[in-house]
Amino acid sequence: MNFADKPIRCRSGNWSSMFRIQSAAILLLCVGIPGILRAQESSSGIEATAAIEKALVDVIARAEKSVVASARVRVERAGETFGFETRPDPFGRRPIPASKPEPTDPDFIPNEYGAGVVVGRGLILTAYHVLGEESLYYVTTHERKVYQAWVKGADPRSDLAVLGIEAAELPPIRFGDAAGVKKGQIVVTLGNPHAIARDGQVSAGWGIVSNLARKVPPVPGEPASTGKPTLHHFGTLIQTDAKLNLGASGGPLLNLKGEMIGLSVALAATAGYETAAGYAIPVDATFRRVVETLKLGREVEYGFLGIQPGNLTQQEVLAGMHGIRVHRVLPGTPADRYGLREDDVVTAVNGRPIHESDALVLEVGRLPVEAVARLSLLRNNRRRTVNVTLAKYPVRGKKIVTAPPPSWRGMRIDYPTAFVDPDPLAQAGMTMFGEGVIVVDVEKHSPAWEAGLRRGMLITRVGRVNVRTPKEFRAAVARHFGPVQLHMADEETPLRTVTPGS
Repeated sequence: MNFADKPIRCRSGNWSSMFRIQSAAILLLCVGIPGILRAQESSSGIEATAAIEKALVDVIARAEKSVVASARVRVERAGETFGFETRPDPFGRRPIPASKPEPTDPDFIPNEYGAGVVVGRGLILTAYHVLGEESLYYVTTHERKVYQAWVKGADPRSDLAVLGIEAAELPPIRFGDAAGVKKGQIVVTLGNPHAIARDGQVSAGWGIVSNLARKVPPVPGEPASTGKPTLHHFGTLIQTDAKLNLGASGGPLLNLKGEMIGLSVALAATAGYETAAGYAIPVDATFRRVVETLKLGREVEYGFLGIQPGNLTQQEVLAGMHGIRVHRVLPGTPADRYGLREDDVVTAVNGRPIHESDALVLEVGRLPVEAVARLSLLRNNRRRTVNVTLAKYPVRGKKIVTAPPPSWRGMRIDYPTAFVDPDPLAQAGMTMFGEGVIVVDVEKHSPAWEAGLRRGMLITRVGRVNVRTPKEFRAAVARHFGPVQLHMADEETPLRTVTPGS
């Protein structure tokens, strides 16, 4: 039967016709496009297929020169030994273990690998989770050149990192805008799955966008008390059906214009399932801000509100309410300073509706420090708007900052809300934040050290000037060239005088 010559019609409720449509669709799939084209005696299908093929080939050809394969090599410690395969000698001589190939050797197969994209002169963007302790890094370009790399900047909350290499001629990837991405859109992936692209010739794949604003699956074995470690646990990711095997992390997700709309992250499969879904970090305003900050080697900062949010009850949602309920306001935080109260219902942040707690954390967390968050509230059944200037979120995990802000007389300060104590018990007890700036680092034998300043101390005033932010502190001390009096909170010696030093 020639289905091309016999159109199938279906009336509502006609199950026989519906079955014929389904059977026809299955047969079309089995016969394949060439069979359909022969039946139609038309070249239009071939031309359309060729056009799609050419688009994919062109996208890959344009972008692959901006993608590298990466390898992480753990630094060997004294006393460690590694076994290598020995092969029998055909002449009966004593077998000698094969020498260990160097990371620059084409035969070198790394245990840890991924991909990266060029984002500037000698700068490679990759996923933070491909990094590791006590490791060396190597990248192989499309021209098969191998470079040893160093970490320029790394941020655990965004899962992004930038590596530096001594290469200036690599073309940067073109960024697109993930804000316009739709479900069903065709996408192309480039990466280093299973390290098979370790020669720099990255592997390609394609698929469609399956979903948007997805959440990272829970981290196996992650204690609930530590919270959600990245912004992506709150719902940022692009989901794709393109296959992203181990090693695809750090490669680009491209649209048919050849623009990078996401950075692939090959995540572990959910417990009980064989394969993981494919995800990519979207190229949006937050992504661009993070990347530009890491390219400079600076710390990425995120806004902090200072409330414990809770979801509405099922009855409230069914009644037509939306938003989150404020369960607790932390003393000394922006939420406390600007008058938020328990039982307030936050319905929107900067005009974006809020439907769950994760959405609130995400919207606030996307904003930089000292940004103004416009909160739409429902309090006692009355609507109101509160503008809150955000403090700094306490990012957990190892941050790599190669260009920190300059210290002042041997010490560095930060927002009290950003202070992370290495002692989990002490950190769990930090439920109140004082007004001022906190000392986060002091160089031994510096003027600040000699004045008795130590990590964790809270500074409330510089001379007679109250300070609540690092910006205010730096402005206050800039007026002084001689000894400076710092007023401390909750200290036995509340006044410390810091001299300029020699």
